Amino acid sequence: MSRGWDWESGEGLLRLDDPGEWDAAFERGDERLGTAVIGLTFHCTLAEVSPRIVRAMQLPDAGQRGFAFTAAGHAARLNGELTPELYAALRAEGPGGFAENAIGDTLTFVPLRKLPPWFKWRWAYEAVRNKLDAWWLQSVYGVEDAWRAVRGHRS
Repeated sequence: MSRGWDWESGEGLLRLDDPGEWDAAFERGDERLGTAVIGLTFHCTLAEVSPRIVRAMQLPDAGQRGFAFTAAGHAARLNGELTPELYAALRAEGPGGFAENAIGDTLTFVPLRKLPPWFKWRWAYEAVRNKLDAWWLQSVYGVEDAWRAVRGHRS
């Protein structure tokens, strides 16, 4: 056990604050690298953690790979921006998979002016889709209300 974290059980890895320790664990092939990269995200600078998040996004274990994308979302929340490597990794994964929530967090917490072109396009797409969904729901509710009113008058 090293400074309060245990790579075997995963205990304490969310407190990991040493990028060198993560690198050593990566070289050893430890299994909880995705969990640990979330800890790094909370305790290190974006420049320090970004390359490690990108590496963790390539892990063979799907669960740990998912945690790496969670770390990318947290990085967007905490920093209000991402590195070009993280933007590229999220774009490469695309919406609909592991990156879905991380892309959403990026669109929510990174100002539009700081987003690269693909993310600006994605932001516009999401805004239009959300507005169309809202209009659709309003029309459905209106039809349902009208139907209930018509049925109520027949009784």
